[in-house]
Amino acid sequence: MIESEAKAWLTDVWGVSRETFEKLDAFVAMVIIEAGKQNLISDSSIPLIWTRHIVDSAQLLIHATPPGVDDDQSRNWLDLGTGAGFPGLVIAIMRNAPITLVESRRKRIDFLVETMEALDLPHVSLFGGRLELLEQEFFSVISARAFAALPKIFHVAHRFSTAETRWVLPKGLKAREEVEAAELNWAGVFHVEQSLTDPDSAIIVARKVKQKGNA
Repeated sequence: MIESEAKAWLTDVWGVSRETFEKLDAFVAMVIIEAGKQNLISDSSIPLIWTRHIVDSAQLLIHATPPGVDDDQSRNWLDLGTGAGFPGLVIAIMRNAPITLVESRRKRIDFLVETMEALDLPHVSLFGGRLELLEQEFFSVISARAFAALPKIFHVAHRFSTAETRWVLPKGLKAREEVEAAELNWAGVFHVEQSLTDPDSAIIVARKVKQKGNA
């Protein structure tokens, strides 16, 4: 997928409005500027930012809602290790529903706060600290990009999930190996979906996740 195809995908699949495109454009500009000040994204990915970061994040929406069910805008979302805003802020721009971002690095927190204010995203909340310190709340969707291996994600974030929670987790070449490692201690329904943006990437989709040995 090239940049023009990435933007066309947003229009063709999601019918992205002009206002939403303007916010995505503004977000892209802010990320590129900030990348010159701190290591938000790799320099090599900047010319492909719409493919590598925007669509790569937006495609998670395909897997966040059960097949055949319209997205209920009251369904809340938790994004772990949001970093530069991927996928959390992209999801927030495209979906006017509650989302909580978790980020522990000070400079990234500052960038996220400034960006949220500039883009006027009142439905977004940011927890600036370690996930272990976040007060328990149950979420309909949990995402994490480059946060941790699957077994660790389940270990630290399972307390925010229910049997109905959908986990949508972008991964690389070892996605299936991560599922196999997680299945040693975790039960659930797991699928590995091909990424639309990178033939070497995948998305782990999970639900009904529970620790083995627990009722």
